[in-house]
Amino acid sequence: MRLAVHDSGHGDRTAVLIHGMMSDHRAWHRVEADLAADGFRVVTVDLAGHGASPRAKRYSPRRWADDVVETLEGVLDRHPDVIVGHSLGALVASLVAERFPPRAAVYADPAFAFPRGIRGVALKTMFTLAPRPSAWTLRRLNPGWDDEDVALELATLRLWDKRTILGFVNTRPLRSPRTLVAPSLVVLAERSLLIGQADAERMRRDGMTVTSIPGAGHTVFRDDHARFMELVREWLARHAPVPVR
Repeated sequence: MRLAVHDSGHGDRTAVLIHGMMSDHRAWHRVEADLAADGFRVVTVDLAGHGASPRAKRYSPRRWADDVVETLEGVLDRHPDVIVGHSLGALVASLVAERFPPRAAVYADPAFAFPRGIRGVALKTMFTLAPRPSAWTLRRLNPGWDDEDVALELATLRLWDKRTILGFVNTRPLRSPRTLVAPSLVVLAERSLLIGQADAERMRRDGMTVTSIPGAGHTVFRDDHARFMELVREWLARHAPVPVR
C-alpha cells in the first residue's frame, strides 16, 4: 500500500519520521521543523489507518512496515540518514530499518515490549474499550502539551481507524531488534508504559543506547521537546554527520 507522504526541508541528509498509534505525521511538527532547519530533507508518513492514508483490511506491525518500505522506495533514491519512530512507529521503524537501513536510528518510547499479566490485560482493555479522548482528557493525560498539540491530536483522532488496535491483539511481535543495522538510540519516558527495567537492560546488552527524559510521558518528543532534540542532535552529530563533499 502506498501511504500519504509529507515532504519538507532540503539538504544533503534525509530523515524519515514514523508516528505512533492514533496519531499521524502532524505529531512530529516541531521535530520536523527543527530537522528541516538543521539541513535535513524530512519525510513523514501516515501509517495505514491513520491520517490521509488508506485503511487496510488487516493490520499488523509487519504489514505497516511493508507499506512504509513500498512508499519510501517510491520517494527516496537512497537509504535515509536517520529513521525516527515513536511507540508503534518505533516498532515499525525497526522493521523498516532491516530492509532500508539508515545511518542512525532513534526510537522514542518504543513498542518493543508489552506488560505481562494483569497490567498487560488492563492496558489492552483500555486501548480497546476506551472512547476517543476529549480535549479535557488529553490535557489531563499530557500536562506538557500546549493548545496546538491538543488540537492536532483531536484532529488526528477523527481520522484514526480504531480497528488498528487489532494489530496489537498478538503482542509477540512486539520486540526490539536483536541485530542492529544502525547505531540505535532509545529515548524512554520517565516511567514507560511499555518498557520495563528488564526490557531496557536487554536492549543495552543488544547494543542499543537507552536513556530516559525525566518528567516526560509516553510522547517524550512532545512532553520535553527541547531535551528530546538535544539528544537527537547529539546522536546525529556522532552517527550521521553532514557528508563531506
